[in-house]
Amino acid sequence: MLNGIFVALIVGAVATAAINGTMSAVNQALMDSARQAVDLALGLIGIMALWLGMMRVLRDAGVMTSLARKLAPLMTKLFPEVPAEHPAMAAMILNLSANILGLGNAATPFGLKAIRELQQLNPKKAVATDSMALFLAINTSGVAVMPLGVIAMRASMDSANASSIFLPSVLATLCSTITAVVVAKALAKRRRFAFDRYPDDSDSSPDPSGTPSGSPSNSPTPTPSTKTPDVAEPGSSPPPEVELSRWRLTSLAAFAALIVWAAFRELNGDAGAGFKEIANTWLMPILAVVIVLYGFSARVKVYESLIEGAREGFEIVVMIIPFLVAILVAVGVFRASGALDSVLAVISPATSLIGFPAEALPMALLRPLSASGAMGVMVETMQTHGPDSFVGYLSSVLMGSTETTFYVLAVYYGSVRIKATRHTVVACLSADLVGALAALFWCRIFF
Repeated sequence: MLNGIFVALIVGAVATAAINGTMSAVNQALMDSARQAVDLALGLIGIMALWLGMMRVLRDAGVMTSLARKLAPLMTKLFPEVPAEHPAMAAMILNLSANILGLGNAATPFGLKAIRELQQLNPKKAVATDSMALFLAINTSGVAVMPLGVIAMRASMDSANASSIFLPSVLATLCSTITAVVVAKALAKRRRFAFDRYPDDSDSSPDPSGTPSGSPSNSPTPTPSTKTPDVAEPGSSPPPEVELSRWRLTSLAAFAALIVWAAFRELNGDAGAGFKEIANTWLMPILAVVIVLYGFSARVKVYESLIEGAREGFEIVVMIIPFLVAILVAVGVFRASGALDSVLAVISPATSLIGFPAEALPMALLRPLSASGAMGVMVETMQTHGPDSFVGYLSSVLMGSTETTFYVLAVYYGSVRIKATRHTVVACLSADLVGALAALFWCRIFF
């Protein structure tokens, strides 16, 4: 899909430039966009490394395990057909816990483990079950509440308030996640998507979990090779050093209350201004110091843990450079040729009816298809309009509150050879649509 989009952008740009006489602008955009992509990635390294290091401190302090326990009662209600003690439940809880904390790399192995364990409960190995559809719908709704990658990107582009998208992103992803759950549950009851209507046309070859397709098995599947260390399964006791204690929570709460009081005092008690100031300026420093203190109180070697996470951040930035170069060049030449202006002129009357800027539409359309492509479009949009413009804010919130739907579906369902996805795509795209509209709504409120 992304291959076709890339080819269409390049060919469309050159063809439009030939018609409009803007070939010199396209030639210059080719060079400038490639250089900007590398410069941007270099500026991103430090910020990404810092915050992934902070997230590693939280993980080593046992926060993900504690969060998994808190989610367990809710998960048993959402997935009543999955036994509470089944390995699938544990893996799903850990996957969602990692996503909530923004630990995408840690979430993927648990997600693959979960989908393979759910396959063991599946009587039709080629047909997605209700639990699979709901699990992936929640995953693709952008359930993370810490859009640290987007905040880091905004900071690298000299945004005055890089973290100001934090609260709007949380609210938007809450809307999309609720939509994912409601739509997936509702469609599962419709006769059109009934599980028994789909034939099990799986082949007889072994599936990736090691069990022959079409044959039930109660044996556990192998754990994916990538493993997040120091994370216990739900129901097990965490090491004593990460046990949540009353004094620790009380101390952190008192410290946070002191910081909030200082912010309100600085703004002469103006509640509205104080709330926005905390969200825009104070939130990241408060979060950083709370993470450090929590890790220290949990007897985590904060410095060493942060270094390990920072190393991962460095590797991630290096990995995305080719994707940034490709998409920034494609979008850059498409814009320079005048083709983007022509497209926006056609669709802007429709998007203007709901107040959705036409300049942000490419971001909304590309986000379900490619994370790297969407990030490239977000960066190009902020470079053109500014990170603190309304379009820049909207693109950032869209990136921070939605997920790469088709990539997730392909990887997860492909790992267990699911052919009939039933209502999964409809539920996921419904969450994407509501997420985009919610991002627009909350950006209008905040910005």
